[in-house]
Amino acid sequence: MTQSAPLLVIAAGGTGGHMFPAQALAEVMIARGWRVKLSTDARGARYTGGFPQDVDIEQLPSATFARGGIVAKLAAPLKIAGGVFKALRKFRRDRPAVVVGFGGYPAIPAVAAATLLKLPRMIHEQNGVLGRVNKVFATRVDHVACGTWPTDLPEGVVGIHVGNPVRRSVMDKAGAPYIAPGDYPMEILVIGGSQGARITSDSVPAAIAALPDAVKVNLRVSQQARPEDVERVEAFYAQSGIGADIKTFFDDIPKRMSEAQLVIARAGASTVADISVIGRPSILIPFAAATGDHQTANARGLVDAGAAIMIPESQISVATLSEQIALVMGNADGAAQMARAALSVGKPHAATELADMVVELAAQ
Repeated sequence: MTQSAPLLVIAAGGTGGHMFPAQALAEVMIARGWRVKLSTDARGARYTGGFPQDVDIEQLPSATFARGGIVAKLAAPLKIAGGVFKALRKFRRDRPAVVVGFGGYPAIPAVAAATLLKLPRMIHEQNGVLGRVNKVFATRVDHVACGTWPTDLPEGVVGIHVGNPVRRSVMDKAGAPYIAPGDYPMEILVIGGSQGARITSDSVPAAIAALPDAVKVNLRVSQQARPEDVERVEAFYAQSGIGADIKTFFDDIPKRMSEAQLVIARAGASTVADISVIGRPSILIPFAAATGDHQTANARGLVDAGAAIMIPESQISVATLSEQIALVMGNADGAAQMARAALSVGKPHAATELADMVVELAAQ
């Protein structure tokens, strides 16, 4: 990659929900001959293993006012200011053609520096409700790209619905043929997201154990669990005679999802996008404490299309969950229709559309 190639700076926070769509954009822009830098912090750097090797990873100090004690909250402005100063210095040395923020507090320094220098800039909001950082910058950028539609935006801000970019590993499984439930080996994939899989660890194993024997005999489960929950979840499945693979993190979720008859998950934006692009029936349990209840908004498209069953946290019980799992796993035609419905609301070319916006913004 030559230094004369235009530079895109991607600023993203420290969860997979921010980092996976950022990775998808990076993959497309690298393929188009652009230089790409990722601006994040140490927490976000944990999610960079799948980024193209040509992406330059830069860690800048940032902070949040939402966590920590009084000392951490008082120190946050100084830490953020330090990150903004470093970003300004870097941008003056190697001027980006465009800066794109994906939200999360680690995105603050780069997007703030781009605003101060009046560089071409935009944000991408994955959820149906703006995150705190994107809400701050929504009125200060050239474009607001939206992953979930409709997205609740500040008055006067016009959003552009591009969808949520998915990684190349997800695109490789886009529209993978769905094998409906039947009298043969079947898979259920259970993923909890970065903000808490405790509720699935508490309820899903018992719900699956309560399924009819005709379903259980063919069933294998892949389930994500918190480190402190792995041992007890493994033990429960073993005692129930159900084959299970329990891990804190799966690095091959697209493959597992493509092989699953059913996905049980939180309703994070990236998870919803993956489900709709690959095309699988799902049971979604929105994270009740999500800002602005945005996970319920994320789930709405799949639910309205008939592709997903949504169960609010307040209504979760072993009996309710088991009943809904049985409805999908015991109805081959219905499950196949849910898979088709999921595909109908997917936006597999979101990364390409977002890349087109970057190129057009640079040209302006």
